[in-house]
Amino acid sequence: MTPSSSAAPRVARIELNAPPVNSLGIALRRHIVESVRAADADPQVAAIVLIGTDKAFSAGADVSEFGTPLQFETPMLRDVIEALESCSKPVVAAISGVALGGGLELALGCHARLALASARLGTPEIQLGLIPGSGATQKLPRLVGAERALTMMLTGQPQTAGEHTASGLLDRVVPQDLWGAASALALELAQADVPLPRARDRSVNADAARAAVSEALARFNARQRAQPAYQALLDAVQASALPFDAGMQRERELFLALMQSPEAAALRYQFRVQRESGKLPPSLSAESRAFDRVAVIGAGTMGSGIAIAALEAGLQVCLLEQSGEALARGSARIAEHFVARVKAGKVDAAKAESLQGRLTATLDWSALQSVDVVIEAVFEDLAVKQSVFRQIDAHARAGGVLATNTSYLDIDAITSVTSRPQDVLGLHFFSPANVMKLLEVVQGRDSAPDVIATGMALGRELKKTPILCGNAFGFIGNRIYNAYRKQCEFMLEDGAWPEDVDRALTDFGFAMGPFAVADLSGLDIAWRMRQAGAATRDPRERYVHILDRLCEMGRMGRKTQAGYYTYTDGKASPATDEVVRGVIAQASAARGIERSPLSAETIQRRALLAMVNEAALLFSEGVAHRAGDIDVVLVNGYGFPSWVGGPVHWARTQPRDLLEQELDRLVAANGFGAVRATPAMLDHLLG
Repeated sequence: MTPSSSAAPRVARIELNAPPVNSLGIALRRHIVESVRAADADPQVAAIVLIGTDKAFSAGADVSEFGTPLQFETPMLRDVIEALESCSKPVVAAISGVALGGGLELALGCHARLALASARLGTPEIQLGLIPGSGATQKLPRLVGAERALTMMLTGQPQTAGEHTASGLLDRVVPQDLWGAASALALELAQADVPLPRARDRSVNADAARAAVSEALARFNARQRAQPAYQALLDAVQASALPFDAGMQRERELFLALMQSPEAAALRYQFRVQRESGKLPPSLSAESRAFDRVAVIGAGTMGSGIAIAALEAGLQVCLLEQSGEALARGSARIAEHFVARVKAGKVDAAKAESLQGRLTATLDWSALQSVDVVIEAVFEDLAVKQSVFRQIDAHARAGGVLATNTSYLDIDAITSVTSRPQDVLGLHFFSPANVMKLLEVVQGRDSAPDVIATGMALGRELKKTPILCGNAFGFIGNRIYNAYRKQCEFMLEDGAWPEDVDRALTDFGFAMGPFAVADLSGLDIAWRMRQAGAATRDPRERYVHILDRLCEMGRMGRKTQAGYYTYTDGKASPATDEVVRGVIAQASAARGIERSPLSAETIQRRALLAMVNEAALLFSEGVAHRAGDIDVVLVNGYGFPSWVGGPVHWARTQPRDLLEQELDRLVAANGFGAVRATPAMLDHLLG
């Protein structure tokens, strides 16, 4: 505790200093309580200011304490807040950087709140399957109204202090001199002849709370309805209309129940493995090569998306194409993106113009001589990519990092045409590349450690989640998705209709079902890949011809208004039509299968078991370096429900004997060529 240097009356300055983001671990909680009590007892102190660092007032709970005795060691956050509320002298929260979760609740416990306009405030607990547990569900409705409070807590997204200038959350928003403004406000409160203001002493209109809760519930999507934290949050906000202590009791009950829920456990697991996923193994420890200039070869949808991501990261971008027409289309696509961002208020016009000014569009291969990283994003064909890499090899500067954006192809086969395979790696972006957060960084046989480090660093610069992968067909994500998709096709032959499979899996929590996804991406994409692999496919393998037949009929998905489903004005039919059902029934008959309906649980378990089996196989091959990386990939790139944790986490929650028995049956039913992960492989995967 440090008093100000000004003359009496004095303001006590209590600094939050627990790097890096002032997480509210036990040491910081004790520091706050002891400092507040000391200041309250000091007759020379008139008021108190609680202030953090430029980076953070407080980012909230110390996640490392979750599940440990320290989490419940006193003083708990509620005790800290009670010490603030009961202090006889005014306590002002001076907020800079972030005030998130418990950090915002700490500020809500103060008698007043003041923030820099740039400060970011929010309640991200919902993203961990929880609700605020130290008063935010009761105090935010009292300060900003139930509707706005629900918006803040249901999204979990931080808002700037500038957005709360008149919301009631903050008493003042200032552009600078946070300490000076906070001290002045604290003294104003000390000199006012009125009781100290407390959020808890305000009231909530019961009808307004009820209406806000009802409206929020009506807007819930299927994924929100599947997670208990969303309903719990509504219940807690409804309770804010009760007397404060009763509402707090209800919040506590709901919070503790969620802490024990499998959904919250899975989300905490996802939080942990995502933090770990960016760490390279010791054998690849190296410094990244410097980069601030990137070339993207190919101005199609993927290449344009990669270019946009790089521009928004502040990098210089060279967009290279082989035809002027294609280059013009790509440049227009990028320009349209920034126009849309400005219209949506996501970026101001000056900033958009500045970012676009970093783009150079060219047909000249010699432009590669001045860039640090070259990313090839042309058609997914080995011969085409090899041709491009011969050009890259001839023109890129020595020491430049050369990357191929590929979903399935062999990195080593692509690099074989270059004179510098050590400089080459794979970067598997997901579409749309400027939106999707996942980036698979693929290590080739000869990729140098500093090249891999550069790929990971570039991913982070592009605000993505980079995951290191070994060089194998489909890497992590597409290899597992391929096994999942095949199993779903088997289920069509066995007795399910596409809508049965899609509904069961979206009910489980997937963002989309596999057949809706196929229609969206275009059935012809998978068809071309199947045709390319037909010559090497063993005729004894179980192969489902349904997709091939649909493509032969011209049903390519949404782009042709018909695939597995039919489309009118962009909306899918609720069920498959007789044409599709006829194709499926014929496929079943050709295999001698007597169709029988499959339950939703059967569909879900077969799909998940296929994922787990493939995960164990690829993990044993070293394609993934950590089991948790597999779950990060599936959650961030393939719509796997985060509150289930991922296929590996799901498998860990299943009785092992049952898992083994079901895998035996599944692989046997898959027929010739199906490979069963051994118990030892499962042990390795599941730990």
